[in-house]
Amino acid sequence: RVTRVPLSSREIAGVLNLRGRIVTVVDMRARLGLPKPEDGKTAMAVGVDLRGESYGLLIDQIGEVLRLSEDGKEENPVNLDPRMAKLAGGVHRLDGQLMVVLDVDRVLELAPEMMAA
Repeated sequence: RVTRVPLSSREIAGVLNLRGRIVTVVDMRARLGLPKPEDGKTAMAVGVDLRGESYGLLIDQIGEVLRLSEDGKEENPVNLDPRMAKLAGGVHRLDGQLMVVLDVDRVLELAPEMMAA
């Protein structure tokens, strides 16, 4: 259960207890500048670690988890939506489609005043 933190940025959904640790939860819809879902479905949190700190990313759904080689990664296409491009670390071609790879460093690159206490 995510607990809202008063006076935090709209990109910070709050904090939650993840295996005994209090972690900051980032709302990926807000981070990407997308509206809240109209269907009322509950989002799920995916845990990520960055430089020894744990975070939760609030997402709508998750597909297959893949391990991809670095040599298959390509630069962001020039026509990638700017909201996504600022958080993307490149793309991979999978089955004739492009899969955007989120750069966790960029996703969590929030101004200090936006971070939960």
